[in-house]
Amino acid sequence: MKKVIYILVAIFVLLIFSRQYAPTTNEEGFDITAFSELPVQDGGRIKPLDSVARNTLLVLSARQKVETPDGRWLQPIEWLMDLTMRPEVADTYRVFKIEFPDELGLAGLAEPGQRYYSFNDLQPHFSTLLELYSKVDPEPQRRSAYDRQIVKINDSLMRYHRVMHSLHPIGSGERLDRLVDEYQSFQATVGPGMDALRRQQAGDDYDANVLRRFISFGDDYLKLSQTAHMRVIPPPPPVDPMADWQNVGEALLDVMQGKSLNPFVTSYASLTMAYRAGDSESFNRTVRELQQSFEADFPASIENRVYFERVFNSLQPFGVAMQLYVLIFVLVCISWLRWPEALNKSAFWLLVLTFIIHTFGLVARMYIQERYFVFVTNLYSSAIFVGWGATLLGVIIEKFFKNGLGAAMASVVGFCTLIVAHHLAMSGDTLELMRAVLDSNFWLATHVTVITLGYSAVFLAGALAILFAVLGVFGRRLNHKMVRSLSGMVYGIICFGTLFSLVGTILGGIWADQSWGRFWGWDPKENGALMIVMMGAIYLHARWGGICGERGLMALAICGNIITAWSWFGTNLLGVGLHSYGFTEGGFYWLSVFVISQLVFIGLVLLPWRYWRSDFGREKHLKDRKRILMAAPREEV
Repeated sequence: MKKVIYILVAIFVLLIFSRQYAPTTNEEGFDITAFSELPVQDGGRIKPLDSVARNTLLVLSARQKVETPDGRWLQPIEWLMDLTMRPEVADTYRVFKIEFPDELGLAGLAEPGQRYYSFNDLQPHFSTLLELYSKVDPEPQRRSAYDRQIVKINDSLMRYHRVMHSLHPIGSGERLDRLVDEYQSFQATVGPGMDALRRQQAGDDYDANVLRRFISFGDDYLKLSQTAHMRVIPPPPPVDPMADWQNVGEALLDVMQGKSLNPFVTSYASLTMAYRAGDSESFNRTVRELQQSFEADFPASIENRVYFERVFNSLQPFGVAMQLYVLIFVLVCISWLRWPEALNKSAFWLLVLTFIIHTFGLVARMYIQERYFVFVTNLYSSAIFVGWGATLLGVIIEKFFKNGLGAAMASVVGFCTLIVAHHLAMSGDTLELMRAVLDSNFWLATHVTVITLGYSAVFLAGALAILFAVLGVFGRRLNHKMVRSLSGMVYGIICFGTLFSLVGTILGGIWADQSWGRFWGWDPKENGALMIVMMGAIYLHARWGGICGERGLMALAICGNIITAWSWFGTNLLGVGLHSYGFTEGGFYWLSVFVISQLVFIGLVLLPWRYWRSDFGREKHLKDRKRILMAAPREEV
């Protein structure tokens, strides 16, 4: 039976990994992988087109897939190819997510049960949306839910329009079919056009048609330079990796200053025309030429990071880890009913595998950002690291206790933190440049890492305490042996968390003294870190002094979840203090939901023993009754 279980678990794992496979070419034979690896500059860093596609879709759709009108599902890069080179086709795809379309008041837009809409669906309502947007309060904190939805739709439409025109001028499909001819005509018009302009300014005779055509080109390309989202034209060799790239509009305007037409401009024009014509051979050849130009001009370190980022995107290690965390939790739950030895062993080794995948994701992000030994650079990466730390602790305690409890709760914390990270990614690129105050490898690798490991420990301890409450009140499995295991786990993890929180807080004070000239300033973030240390100290004193029993200590551990969540997210929501970065809209609502859920669990763990269904609870209830009876006067008995 054990072999059968191991085989079934292996099959499930292979299915999870196989879902990440993506074809290298599409049905028409276009090399989508090579195109996805083409480098661009966006958000201040060089990245592959694949990252732009995925980040844009996350902002617009909150997902990384697109359904076509005929029911096919496109990869992000296939959608970007259509958006930038066949916009009339992309306009039919439902990529704009609208949570409450009925409440917008746009007649004819809302469809029953539909939350995704296309550009063509929204186009008839542009004037109304612009009018509504003009009435929105400019102060984000004062906006209603309705206003926030209007702003999101407007911002999404602007981003969609800017990404669409990253490779070509604004115009119809007919114009895109002859882009190379247009650029050649423009280049031939520049000389006579400049001469006609000088003659007009000097009051001499000039060719009005030539001047009109020249000015028309200039107006179009000026608009393009202000609209194009991506910078796809690298600087000429020898290349400075930190230099700014140009967008297509800026490169075209340079021709008016006497420079030659950049070959990258004509290459992307040829690419667009080949894609629109269905000429996969010409498309693939042009993509290879662009790759070769990049490889010839840029250092190998930059090339490798760009190509690796595309591979990292396709592997999606954190998405795989999320699915494995769910599988681990299910295996442990089943082990409490049948086959405990085989399933617990499978869950443990799956936890180890998931930890390795989670670690690969963290290390890959450091390599892409060139921030070695720096695990946390923004709010998104902090969520990733908290889950990683909880998984590490889960592997360690599972190695000692071997009862599945550590694996189950580590998987819960790991999954929940990756869900948080997924929602934080909706704002766009999670590998963006860091704020100046965080731009210090040493302190990011010490203070931020240490204090975030403290978060991991406190959350894992709180999760184990919640498990104690749920098993004790609703189940029958909780016995003295399991209580001793859970108490030992919670105690050891809180010792670890308190130590790391204290050391991290002290290191943060030293960093603050170097950066701001004071060790401590009662900043909300500093107060939150101190509250975690105090919570850990209260728990330890309550345990060492015998002030609380099992339930009281578990309630304190769950309370640690509330305080840690406040320190992690709540202090950012205040919008004040030197640490108020990483603000997330809607964060207050979800933080409130989390706090209420933890208060419910605290109430659950403090229920009188007579309401507990477990053997441990019933024994405690009988002991309490016996003690009461023995303490009562004989006549009352």
